[in-house]
Amino acid sequence: AVLIAGLHAAGETTVVEPAPTRDHTELMLEAAGVSITRRERSVTVQPAERLQLDEIEVPGDFSSAAPFIVAATLVPGSELHIHGVNLNPRRTGLLEILSRMGANVTVYNRRRIAGEPAGDLEVRSADLVATTVTAKEVPLAIDELPLYALAASHAHGDSVLRGAEELRAKESDRIEATADALRALGQHVRATDDGFRIRGVPARPRGGRIESRGDHRIAMLGAVAALDSQHGVEIGGADCVAVSFPGFFEIVERLRRSTIETDRDHRPA
Repeated sequence: AVLIAGLHAAGETTVVEPAPTRDHTELMLEAAGVSITRRERSVTVQPAERLQLDEIEVPGDFSSAAPFIVAATLVPGSELHIHGVNLNPRRTGLLEILSRMGANVTVYNRRRIAGEPAGDLEVRSADLVATTVTAKEVPLAIDELPLYALAASHAHGDSVLRGAEELRAKESDRIEATADALRALGQHVRATDDGFRIRGVPARPRGGRIESRGDHRIAMLGAVAALDSQHGVEIGGADCVAVSFPGFFEIVERLRRSTIETDRDHRPA
């Protein structure tokens, strides 16, 4: 917002960050002809008299793909392809975290969409091992950290998240909301001031009821957990998902039915 306001300001406008964060705005403004100077931790824009953009194809949002990446990783026997996903490295910290944990995610058909790095993903189920996420990684995976917690609760070993106090100032206090939701499903999670500690149990959670607290990320967390649960998950306030992903539950239902059909196909006669 500050960069866009700077287009109409007198003189140049510089935004300085403590760490590199998402740069979608910078990429789009550059494509529109704005004079931008980019450094490792700052961005400077000059006033612009006009912007010029042709038709823009918007690549798929990584945060919207992330629940399905984690779901396919956790549900045994899964194979899922997700097409046209934005793979901007300042957004895809979850992929690096999952890779350390042993996830089976392959990127193919890499290409540029509207100046953004993008590609297709193939995700197969995998056994996971614990990992620690540090403060340096948090900006690159901030919206996906509840999903990291879910993955860690299925992994072998103890996982830790540090340096994520910003999660307490989202649509909900996501540290407490994530810990409460996973504990309600029988998982072993303890909230800390700036993250959580998780003792992984590589088995299907029992299921139960969680409260979204009006936070779409927590509601999505519950839906993904339900796919690999023993008895399903009831999500209080699930309609908040429409804030960012109106068709989310329709896709979850398609995946659930596909899982049931796959189980039936592999059942002994």
